[in-house]
Amino acid sequence: MEQTLAGKIILVTGAASGIGRASALRIAEAGAHVVVSDISEEGAAVASHIAQQGGSANFIRADVGSEADVAGLINDIVSSHGRIDGAFNNAGVVQCGKQLHTLSTEEWDRAIRIDLSGVFWCIKYQVIAMLEAGGGSIVNTASSLGAVAIPNASEYVAAKHGVMGLTRAAAADYGAAGIRVNAILPGIIQTPVIEELKQNPQFAAFLEKLRDRHPIGRFGEPREIGEAAAWLLSSSASFVNGAGIAVDGGYLAI
Repeated sequence: MEQTLAGKIILVTGAASGIGRASALRIAEAGAHVVVSDISEEGAAVASHIAQQGGSANFIRADVGSEADVAGLINDIVSSHGRIDGAFNNAGVVQCGKQLHTLSTEEWDRAIRIDLSGVFWCIKYQVIAMLEAGGGSIVNTASSLGAVAIPNASEYVAAKHGVMGLTRAAAADYGAAGIRVNAILPGIIQTPVIEELKQNPQFAAFLEKLRDRHPIGRFGEPREIGEAAAWLLSSSASFVNGAGIAVDGGYLAI
């Protein structure tokens, strides 16, 4: 990709590792100043790495499960940089791996608060800033499970279906104001979380079955999601609004 994000101020949440880290690096390569945000202080190392590679970035710690944190994050960006041009709302938590009737209310609430309400708060405060600036682009990480379901993931499936609804609703609300809102639906991506889950023999066996559901014959790499995010954030995707882009090796095709 050419420097299609040159001079843009782009926020990436959940950027300390996995998809968020790879996306922050890719967006920086495209010329943007990246605001790296995560609940983990490891995000500071990502911002430093971008700078070492000749890019521009800074780190702001924030918990997307806290409305106050999200509001403060966007306020800090606007105070420091004058505006926010784009955001990749990627932070989230994975499923508990339990059947619905065995989920505790606390487990349900945590998934909804971080994976769904967190996206709502991000969009809300990003839109407020973007309306002042005259437009922008927002990309949300949904999931292939924002379109279908698997067993033992009800809280995650519900949250990610909600992310798709939020994406479309926000696109309808703000498209005329020059704010595009889209979502990416990743398949299984080789992140540190997946590598950790592979240590569970039961989950490892389930993963092998899921591999067969990816017609491309493999799982995805974090950078492949970053490529899609960078494109959606750029003017190259200027007529894309309210879309859910499956980056899943064909998982949803069969």
